[in-house]
Amino acid sequence: MLVTALPAHAASKEMIELQTQVQQLLDMVQRLQSTVDSRFGLVQHLVEQSTDSVNQMNATVNALQQKVNAQSEASGGKLDTVSGQVQSLNDSFDELKSRIAKLDKELQDVQSQLQSMQAQGAAPGGAGVAPQPQQTGQPTGQPTGQPAPSDGGAQPAAPAPQAAAQAPPLQDSYQSALRDYNAAHYDVASSEFTDVITYYPNDALAGNAQFYLGEINYRQQKYKDAIKAYNGVLENFSGSPKAPAAQLRKGLALLQLGQKDSGTHELRSLIQRYPQTPEALQARSKLNALGVRINPR
Repeated sequence: MLVTALPAHAASKEMIELQTQVQQLLDMVQRLQSTVDSRFGLVQHLVEQSTDSVNQMNATVNALQQKVNAQSEASGGKLDTVSGQVQSLNDSFDELKSRIAKLDKELQDVQSQLQSMQAQGAAPGGAGVAPQPQQTGQPTGQPTGQPAPSDGGAQPAAPAPQAAAQAPPLQDSYQSALRDYNAAHYDVASSEFTDVITYYPNDALAGNAQFYLGEINYRQQKYKDAIKAYNGVLENFSGSPKAPAAQLRKGLALLQLGQKDSGTHELRSLIQRYPQTPEALQARSKLNALGVRINPR
């Protein structure tokens, strides 16, 4: 019996030690689970704080974006208003220049008449010399009783006054066209500007007339026709003072047609070609309002 009792006692002791070790493992697992739970709770709290911060940032960004959009719209409206005011000033300035040119022409005519009157007043002193050109310039075979032409018989030059009379006076036509344009009589103004271009294609006012043909179409929302007229200024009157305004209005007309890439290209080209002009400043403001880089990458 003593021999059989010793192994049983040893087995129970090992069982007790095994149970003790299992209990220790269980305790360690519980402590680890508690640690994991506490850490997980901390991480979850940090995630919630981060989510709240992101939501607040999104709300702030959205509010800022709305404010920027509102300011852009307001700037765009102000830009259009300023552009219209500048164009009105240019129109008034052009009309004033045409009036000054007309007054200058009238003054020159008056001076010519005064000189002619002075010459006629001095003519009696040399009356004995005047008949000589007619006696020496009469060609052979000229019928008696008819005076010889004073220019040596060059009669083909006579139709020139008739051809000149067919063309309307430049200053009168241009000034009348400006008045009709400012009064919104676009059909009449278009016809008068066309006459200026037709009869005086090499005059500086022809470039202005071509520009106002584009303005008439732009105001009537005929943007394609306006672009053609502005191209006429840029191609045929590149040295005209209206060239920067023509390129600006061409870019705006392209934007009105939904051609954003072409419109921004024209505005960038305007800034490069005429960087110091008011039109370049307007082009910069328009590109900024559209959120487009002035200098592409």
